[in-house]
Amino acid sequence: MIIIGEKINGTRKAVGKAIQDRDAGFIRHLAEEQVKAGSTYIDINAGTPPGREPDDMVWLLDSVQAACDLPVCLDSANPAALKACLEIVDKRPLINSVSGEKSRMEGVLPLALEHKTNLIILALDDIAGIPETSSGRMEIVRRLVSLALDGGLTQDQLFIDPLVTAIATGTGNAIITFETIREIKAAFPMVHITSGLSNISFGMPLRKIINRTFLSMCVAAGMDSAIANPGDKDLMGAVLAAEMLMGKDRYCMNFNKAYRAGMIGA
Repeated sequence: MIIIGEKINGTRKAVGKAIQDRDAGFIRHLAEEQVKAGSTYIDINAGTPPGREPDDMVWLLDSVQAACDLPVCLDSANPAALKACLEIVDKRPLINSVSGEKSRMEGVLPLALEHKTNLIILALDDIAGIPETSSGRMEIVRRLVSLALDGGLTQDQLFIDPLVTAIATGTGNAIITFETIREIKAAFPMVHITSGLSNISFGMPLRKIINRTFLSMCVAAGMDSAIANPGDKDLMGAVLAAEMLMGKDRYCMNFNKAYRAGMIGA
């Protein structure tokens, strides 16, 4: 499972303060924690106003790159912020994200194609918003994947987000996500499928239980990536158990290794 560590996000109060105070030690600590917990990418999201965001994103990137050698996920829809980071990034990053919305098609996609980055694609656009059916989401996905492939990216560089909407607002919302995941894998076998998980449980009690169960079911449908907190041992345990039960963990080696290292379990 490709884990995109989500903790360096300026919308979190402590991270926002660290950005404002230029507390690089705090940011480096968050990055190091997520490396130890098993992240594949470190997501950086300044969450600051557009005029400030380029400087803040560059500062975050410098801080993270000083702390670890994992690739980063540049989490911004601001072309100026992305461009500034792409000029100094050490390893091929993952850009989060492009969608069928005109602003992202014109501002984000050309940067991803120019720099040959990995890219998260969202199944939404200006017209349909988030379609209420898997077929509607697939129509957008097919169009965006085609543009990315025609622009020189490979399927393996693409991370498709089928989008997750709250189960509290529609009892079929999780099923739509599962169906979309299966259809994406059938159409584009080599792409990755990722998503944030917490939307599914919005408005519900016992959110962590719902999130872990939902993630396990997404893995069974074909998801191989998640934007998540790698320090949540129960969530990571659910990921590894699901992959093991799906035959993706030969001789249960990954599960047992994580258990012995104290990365999952009590």
